[in-house]
Amino acid sequence: MILTYAAAFTTRIRLGVAVVVLPSHNPSHVAHQFASLDYVSGGRAILGLGLGREHHYEYFQIPVEHRLRRLREGIDIVKAVWTQPKVNYDGSIYRLHDAGSVLKPVQKPHVPIWMGGDHPDAVRRAASLGDGWISAGAASPAKFAQSAKILREELEKLGRDPAKFPISKRVFLSVDERVDVARAEMDRWFKLVYRRPAGPDETEIYGTPAHVREKLEALVASGATHLLVNPTGRYREQVDALAEVVGLA
Repeated sequence: MILTYAAAFTTRIRLGVAVVVLPSHNPSHVAHQFASLDYVSGGRAILGLGLGREHHYEYFQIPVEHRLRRLREGIDIVKAVWTQPKVNYDGSIYRLHDAGSVLKPVQKPHVPIWMGGDHPDAVRRAASLGDGWISAGAASPAKFAQSAKILREELEKLGRDPAKFPISKRVFLSVDERVDVARAEMDRWFKLVYRRPAGPDETEIYGTPAHVREKLEALVASGATHLLVNPTGRYREQVDALAEVVGLA
């Protein structure tokens, strides 16, 4: 995993993914991978999990039917492998007998699990099963604000403190003093990566440093405690530009 390489060259940043489509993977394998990452990083791993989309299942020849059951049972198994010396599990999808892992995560009780998805059901599922929530990069600021509100309400119903529950938003952005350059760069990236012919829309974050800062501050005001920033080109330059935007340069 490339994250183990990153762990060897860093000491403070958290290391994770947004997200593993767990129903299309073996949960025991995922548990081993992230226990190892947490161990070599000294307890800095975060596991992002989600249901994904239908094409994610086609890649691995996994049936899309019962994917929610696969997700729930998979989470049970991941947590059990992380916390129990021996795992015995008898589900409708997965069955384990005397399974387990010698290597356990450094973080206790286990590596934090951040659930992805912006559908109201996915948001509520994050509140009940997860340790944090990740909103998709394609979710508009208005959609994110609505989902964050649903999440906080569900956490309160469950007796969980919303102030202690990480709320993350993935953000695709392009920073440049010339707005046309920033837009063109993002347009190229969306067509290449997401094959979206229309390119960026008014919900995407691109433009001058002042404009980008305003948009990021609005997401924080809507409830984001973490921003997963994804530059769409000139990555080193964009990271430096972002540092100036948020006052870290």
